[in-house]
Amino acid sequence: MTEIDHVHWLSKPTMRNPVMISAFTGWNDAADAASTAVRTLIEAWSATPLAEINPEDFTDFASTRPVVRLKDGVTRTIVWPTVTMWHASTPGSDVILVLGPEPSLRWRLFTEQILSVASHFNASMMISLGALLADVPHNKPIQLIGTASDSNMIERFDLQRSQYEGPTGILGVLLDACNEASLPSASLWAAVPAYASQIPSPKAAAALISRAGEIIGTPAPVGLLQQAIETYERRVNQIVDEDEDLAAYVERLDSSGEGDYEDDEEEDDGQMSFDFDEDNAEVSAASLADEVEQFLRDQEKP
Repeated sequence: MTEIDHVHWLSKPTMRNPVMISAFTGWNDAADAASTAVRTLIEAWSATPLAEINPEDFTDFASTRPVVRLKDGVTRTIVWPTVTMWHASTPGSDVILVLGPEPSLRWRLFTEQILSVASHFNASMMISLGALLADVPHNKPIQLIGTASDSNMIERFDLQRSQYEGPTGILGVLLDACNEASLPSASLWAAVPAYASQIPSPKAAAALISRAGEIIGTPAPVGLLQQAIETYERRVNQIVDEDEDLAAYVERLDSSGEGDYEDDEEEDDGQMSFDFDEDNAEVSAASLADEVEQFLRDQEKP
């Protein structure tokens, strides 16, 4: 079996050194921010389906279930949880967009499929998008952290060198595979409010696509999300206003940039969470890295 045998091609366009932008739903995607970012790019850039990765060998269908749809209200069809790729041309670069559920199985073989597509089109860069729960207020600008391992990427795009050691998700595995294949890569993470974890955050999605647009040198279509951002802020404001304790907590976050939200008050949705100090960008990045490392290590404890 060749490395790319799990890829089902939908088209094979001509592209010139495209940038790959990837996001996966699930653990890496707090408040649906990363997946919303890629969906927005697909829509804004009129992206065309490129390929699908056959989910059969990579998905535990008991945990990530297929869904039944009715076509014309009559014909039943099964929609399988599939990682799909799209392609688009932008003023800054040709782009391949990758979106789908985080695979459950055979991650090394899965990343081979992604990198085989990257190699086929001689991709110039991989940018992964993720989002994490944080002690941050919803009414402040979204905090982002960007990391890379390649010195040229770090210097060129003002990123930080990742010093992390410990358990990881599919994004960490994919970026490690990029490093092994000498494909420049960067990871962008958005911090979303832990107290609004169940509400999709177009605000965080806009921050992610704005930063990704800066890296690839093309305008970010954040305008598509403006109305959704206003609706999001009104909705979260209403929730906060109706809960005195939550309102007091948000006020403390808003005024000090620090929170003391207790872990046992948060609903455990399986997503990574961390504290975040928004008063100092340099300190914030270090705090984020420390909290992420501690969270991941805790997952190894019985």
